[in-house]
Amino acid sequence: MNQNKETLITVLSLIITVGILGGGYWWFTQQTQDNSKNVISSPASNSQPLSSNTSLPSPTSPSSVTAFSPPTTVPQGTTVKIDGSTSLVLVNQALKNRFEQQFPGVKVLTNAQGSTNGINALLAGDIDIAAISRPLTAEEQQKGLVAIPVTKDAIAVVVGVDNNFRKSLTSTQVKDIFQGTIQNWSEVGGSSEPIRVINRPSVSGTRRIFAELALNSDNFGNSPNITTLDRDATTPILQQLGTNGISYATYTQVADQQTVRTVPIDGLTPEAANYPYQRTLYYVYKNPPSEAVKAFLGYATSPTGQQIIQDAQ
Repeated sequence: MNQNKETLITVLSLIITVGILGGGYWWFTQQTQDNSKNVISSPASNSQPLSSNTSLPSPTSPSSVTAFSPPTTVPQGTTVKIDGSTSLVLVNQALKNRFEQQFPGVKVLTNAQGSTNGINALLAGDIDIAAISRPLTAEEQQKGLVAIPVTKDAIAVVVGVDNNFRKSLTSTQVKDIFQGTIQNWSEVGGSSEPIRVINRPSVSGTRRIFAELALNSDNFGNSPNITTLDRDATTPILQQLGTNGISYATYTQVADQQTVRTVPIDGLTPEAANYPYQRTLYYVYKNPPSEAVKAFLGYATSPTGQQIIQDAQ
């Protein structure tokens, strides 16, 4: 009897031991599988090497820049210096007036010597913000410059108000005129009179963008009927148009002028949504931005600033 009891106890002990071992094995395999799933589904950390099959993140777009908050206060004595494109003259002045009005004791100094001159002055540390009418080049970005889109604008083709040509030009005709292939108004349906092309200097951002949009290159013509001015300024251009001149300018600068007319392109005026010669205007700063730069750019890109810009245009 005692022997039977001992045998029963031995059998029960074996069953219990096997059960414990089996349960432990099951728990261990489940934990291993769960951990494997977590590793696979979790994103790779920065310290983990990427395999050749791993997708790299997309590069940051030049327009994906840090947004500056609208300022609530600006210290008295703060000065912001802006120089650059003539295309932003009205915008600069409107923002300057309201910024100085809202923050007494603050000064905004503006100038307009052309986009490239503005960038050079910014790199030299002579100004705080460059106003430009073209995108930054890769080389300029590598020097620490950052462009913030401010507004959009159209480049108008203009003639004097007394010019006898009162029709639309095609995009091809514009290209031929500014490259010197067409040199007489009669070739585009006007009177028999030489065409005088008034061009902007190479420092002009408006010139560079117009060349890209209208000429599909940076090659203006070298014919005798094309005159390139020394300074990037709209007023001297308009003054030289006369009865047979043609040029181009920021639309906001000529829309209300009484001495010039805009020429429709492919039947479209600069107000049209699908007008061919449109571009983005920018403010540029150099990293790291000063507190004055942050304040002004925060103001310019705020709803209040954008309304001021819209009204100025």
